[in-house]
Amino acid sequence: MFFSPLYFVFALPPLFLMIYAQLKVKSAYGKYSKIANQKGLTGFKTAQMLLRANGLERVSRQAQDEKGVGIEATEGTLSDHYDPRTKVLRLSRRVGEGASVASLGIVAHEVGHAVQDHTGYFFFQARSRLVPVANLGSTLGYILFFLGFLIGLTGLVWLGIILFSAAVLFTLITLPVELDASSRARVMLQSQGLVTAEEYQGASAVLSAAALTYLASMLQAVSNLLYYILLAMGMGKRED
Repeated sequence: MFFSPLYFVFALPPLFLMIYAQLKVKSAYGKYSKIANQKGLTGFKTAQMLLRANGLERVSRQAQDEKGVGIEATEGTLSDHYDPRTKVLRLSRRVGEGASVASLGIVAHEVGHAVQDHTGYFFFQARSRLVPVANLGSTLGYILFFLGFLIGLTGLVWLGIILFSAAVLFTLITLPVELDASSRARVMLQSQGLVTAEEYQGASAVLSAAALTYLASMLQAVSNLLYYILLAMGMGKRED
């Protein structure tokens, strides 16, 4: 009931792109995480320097300055992220403690998100507001969609699609957010004199590979949505 040969038309191209993107990330990070940057800057030190350059340094852990951004270590591999709720930059230990070319690119990217938050970058703010709705849509949307098919309620199917659309919108907005953060990262690394020309190319390669995963995620979400709409339209025609 839920399957059509057209599924492969919608699903396979984004899936292949995602696999390719993940391989690119693994390759780029694996290569440049083993190459030390010439200044010997760890990820934590780089974050501190870039936050200070953007007027976002937090003087102490107890500081409650809204403009200040804290720096913390977090577990996991490539789990680095900026938390806009607590204004904290969280770096995985390998990135934070490492002094590699890859660390420079990853840290600068996350600082880019902090700058987006501080400057009120439209897409960053929009994405933050969409998080609760997107989380609901990505779970409840699926449930209502398939439940509607099982019991034959077209209205329930379309309600599921509408909810799932919020999750798709989230991926659409995420792409410019990530691309902009990477662009800011490249500018910061050069303007602050933290990289040589060769290191810039390496850090940029890591950023480009990561951006490709966001593009693949967006295409997967859009393709799934289009496929669900196609099924819903077919269901409506059968009822007519």
